[in-house]
Amino acid sequence: MDFWHSIYNFLGITDFIYFISSPELQDMLFPAKLIFVFFSMFFLAFIVYFMLNSSWLQYKFLEETTEFFSWKSYGLRQIAKQWNRIINRTESGLEADYKLAIIDAEDLLNETLENQGYEGKDFEDSIKKAGSLLEQNVNELLSAHEIRNSIVYNPDFKLSADVAKKTLEVYESAVNEIAKA
Repeated sequence: MDFWHSIYNFLGITDFIYFISSPELQDMLFPAKLIFVFFSMFFLAFIVYFMLNSSWLQYKFLEETTEFFSWKSYGLRQIAKQWNRIINRTESGLEADYKLAIIDAEDLLNETLENQGYEGKDFEDSIKKAGSLLEQNVNELLSAHEIRNSIVYNPDFKLSADVAKKTLEVYESAVNEIAKA
């Protein structure tokens, strides 16, 4: 014990501790302490508020739990919901709904490609980057993309129910292959 006291005295640590804990210094630092306590409380409340109002906690901490209990990748459930919404659109049998479903299906495919890291300057570039995953579907996807472009850029384009269903099947298989990768 005396050994440590002699080291503290030699280094001046004892005097420094007495100076810091002196009542005079503590009285002078009290306003600064209050300011720092208020700032800390403000920023803590700010962090708690934004953590509760964002999906970051759910995404970060519940992702693995969701995957474990659902036996599916975390993103597959959301993709399945979006795909069901696209398919529900086609149940009316109207040509306009088929056209919107095809446009939505390509948007979903683009989103899935971007989420998996296959971003490109355009659709064809993204498909080429994901070529190893989609090698059986590349030509079908390009023809489906042509149909989608005809829908978007040609308001007089006529779309049959059979062509629409085949096009949607191509997009569905591509989305599923990329999402599972």
